[in-house]
Amino acid sequence: MNYPNTVKELTDTLRQGNYLADRGLATAVFVAMSLQRPILLEGEVGVGKTELAKVLSQVFNRELIRLQCYEGIDTNQALYEWDYARQLLYIRAMSASDASNEDAVEKLFGPKFLLERPLMKAVQAGDQAVLLIDEVDRADDEFEAFLLEVLSDFQISIPEIGTIKAERPPLVVLTSNRTRDLHDALKRRCMYHWIDYPEPNREVEIVTVQAPGVSEGLARKVVSAVTRLREMDLAKPPGVAETIDWARTLEFLGESRLNAEIADITLGSVIKDRDDLDLVRNNLREITSNA
Repeated sequence: MNYPNTVKELTDTLRQGNYLADRGLATAVFVAMSLQRPILLEGEVGVGKTELAKVLSQVFNRELIRLQCYEGIDTNQALYEWDYARQLLYIRAMSASDASNEDAVEKLFGPKFLLERPLMKAVQAGDQAVLLIDEVDRADDEFEAFLLEVLSDFQISIPEIGTIKAERPPLVVLTSNRTRDLHDALKRRCMYHWIDYPEPNREVEIVTVQAPGVSEGLARKVVSAVTRLREMDLAKPPGVAETIDWARTLEFLGESRLNAEIADITLGSVIKDRDDLDLVRNNLREITSNA
């Protein structure tokens, strides 16, 4: 994989994909790419962790392979499974002579009947892929330990076939929303970066880049209001994605201002929790006073 030569070059390349990375994030990603180490991104929901992996695959023209973690995920769902339905059909189609043929029987556990899951696809793709292991904190401790083993050597042993090993590892991006603490062993294996909410001026720039139809003036009003929302005791504070959605909604409706009345009818773009809606509606005039 052709990597950028400097942090600035990587920052400029990400900008071409409409992703505005600050120096800290760009440096962490640059080091991870250069040293062929996974990068673990933690932060609040909606700050651009998953989006970074998508943009990296886009700007470097690499396949994006996504492993979405969830409670109860196991190794079969991450590595590979045998296509038992097709194997059964194959067995039924075999003649009596085929059933005694060793080669015919061995085909039952050959590549034709192997269902590749994300980790196996990534090992085979090597440095032609970006592997996104999304929301790793949702998986259990056992699966996290399994991931650590795979990320250490990027090889998979299939008893019926043999060992598959990546000549050069893919670029690996792990994300976590910190619903639970990850083990130190996994963190040590990765470069680490915490993505926080951007500063207001940078968030304005992000909005205008992601939503070109939104004026800078409207973007500033929306960012000012969202900043106040984040200071409130909300169950689900709005992320950058919600800021962009709110600005796009106002632009679509032809609004160039943001007052309490307009905010009230468009809150569904930025607030996604029933209790939060009640709390915000009781403070709309204060929230939009400078917007």
